[in-house]
Amino acid sequence: MEQIRQMVRNFVENEVEPFAQQIEEEDRIPEHLIAQAKELGLFGMSIPEEYGGIGLGMVGKAAVLEQLGRTHNGFATLISAHTGIGSTGLVRLASPFLKDKYLPDLAAGRKTAAFALSEPGAGSDATNLSTRAEKVGNKWILNGTKHFITNAPIADVFTVFALTDKDKRAKGGITAFLVEKDFPGFTIGKKDKKMGLRGSYTAQLIFENCEVPEENVIGEVGMGYMAALKILSEGRIGLAARAVGSSQKLIELSAAYAKERIQFGKPIASNQAIQWMLADMATETEAAKTLMLKAAHMVDEGKKVVKESSMAKLFASDVFNRVADKAVQIHGGMGYVSDYP
Repeated sequence: MEQIRQMVRNFVENEVEPFAQQIEEEDRIPEHLIAQAKELGLFGMSIPEEYGGIGLGMVGKAAVLEQLGRTHNGFATLISAHTGIGSTGLVRLASPFLKDKYLPDLAAGRKTAAFALSEPGAGSDATNLSTRAEKVGNKWILNGTKHFITNAPIADVFTVFALTDKDKRAKGGITAFLVEKDFPGFTIGKKDKKMGLRGSYTAQLIFENCEVPEENVIGEVGMGYMAALKILSEGRIGLAARAVGSSQKLIELSAAYAKERIQFGKPIASNQAIQWMLADMATETEAAKTLMLKAAHMVDEGKKVVKESSMAKLFASDVFNRVADKAVQIHGGMGYVSDYP
């Protein structure tokens, strides 16, 4: 595992980081970086070896995502959304037929995956879905809209959640489907223009009598809500891991700058106020990592982690915000200049 971690660290520092500012300015990830990530096997990090992936458990995947968090988060999000929430449903819950059909291409990066749960009226409240699926013959017909779907403009396959019984909803009325981008009745909207997280592509999905083969149900009919909870639990751990990596990078940059910045004849690192900031940043980041790793180990042990993964995501993302705020303060005016890391 240490070899994989170091490989990703080298890739991030030597290949991705030099293009971080370009990604931010252009809202686009250079194709050669995506190609390199595929060659390194990052698109298949959590897909079993029998399908061409690396087969990492949650702890191993978290270690990789922690390293990816050290660079531009748009790039990290693309890979995380593909190998995490985009692929987890297939890996954990799909039939052998669906696994054989889709996982080899996802592992190799020949196809990109996305996760489609959020709607204009249903984000965190997954029970309030309005997208519907009706069984007609040997097909399911989907109608509805999803929005803010990460990877949508570049994805080939989507894990889509729809109501199959409006009366039961979370209690047996939601089903997960594997939808290909070329299925009849499926349209991907224009890419969203976001204020932040540049380089991470999101868009709306429109289903107008979209035809989905019955064999493309992921898991069992009516068990989509539980599937979503399982997928999102692992996704939250991945997000926490990236937040930890981002915080670690900011601490390193801040400590280095504090040692170099001379004011009143001495480095600002010698000022106790700066030392307190760095101490708080490091302590909270280490605590976030511990919480994240606890949840990751629980996944690998087959335990339920809805609470623990939510705690890890909440705390790690909050810590990242606080670390970023202190990092800007330590850098002073340079922390407000986009040309500076």
